[in-house]
Amino acid sequence: MGHVARKRFGQHFLTDQGVIGDIVDAIDPRPGQALVEIGPGLGALTAPVLQRCPSMTVVELDRDLAARLRRQPGLSVVEADVLTVDFGALADAAGQPLRVIGNLPYNISTPILFALLPWAHRIADQHFMLQKEVVDRMAATPQTGDYGRLSVMLQWRYQVQALLDVPPQAFDPPPRVDSTVVQMVPRPAPAPVDPGLFQELVQVSFSQRRKLLRHTLGRWLDQQGCTASFDLQRRAEEVPVAEYVNLALAMRASA
Repeated sequence: MGHVARKRFGQHFLTDQGVIGDIVDAIDPRPGQALVEIGPGLGALTAPVLQRCPSMTVVELDRDLAARLRRQPGLSVVEADVLTVDFGALADAAGQPLRVIGNLPYNISTPILFALLPWAHRIADQHFMLQKEVVDRMAATPQTGDYGRLSVMLQWRYQVQALLDVPPQAFDPPPRVDSTVVQMVPRPAPAPVDPGLFQELVQVSFSQRRKLLRHTLGRWLDQQGCTASFDLQRRAEEVPVAEYVNLALAMRASA
């Protein structure tokens, strides 16, 4: 396509037509929906999605690719770092919740997921291609090695489901890792925790995974003046998402 993948942007272009078809089928785009694609690259997903939904928005940082994409009918191109994009404004312009898709750059996939969290109430669903290891962490359950901060923060706000594994050979150039397509559907009535407090609570809990929570979370709770009942004789990976949420709610109620 006359474009060399740029390592600084984490570019790996999806080329396997069978995989592309499976992903588009999973997304199931419909006319009239407000679709936003992050990192469209050479348009491997963009073109077949446009065949089903004749207009969409794409967010592309690479200026050469953005210029190429602007020549495509039906596309509204936002040339920007996705971490700076106001998805609320995009939802306002569309007049409906967004459907966000993309083959995310693996070098910044976790920051992108966290950057989208504040906009979850303006999003209908998300379908992303990510490193398989990241998806395993996103969907992990307690008392497994993959369960951690990412699991808790995302499962509080989304229903997370792995849909499709994708081998490196489906890309050009091939990444050194396996990939997975994941579906994220925002929960319609998430627990009304204070997001900043919840994020700090979870981060402190997993800051020293091998230690009992009384050494980490317990000290932090004391500093916060929190007297809520919580079993600290466990490691962070043993605590279900619901218990972290309930603790955050108790702290908010007593503040």
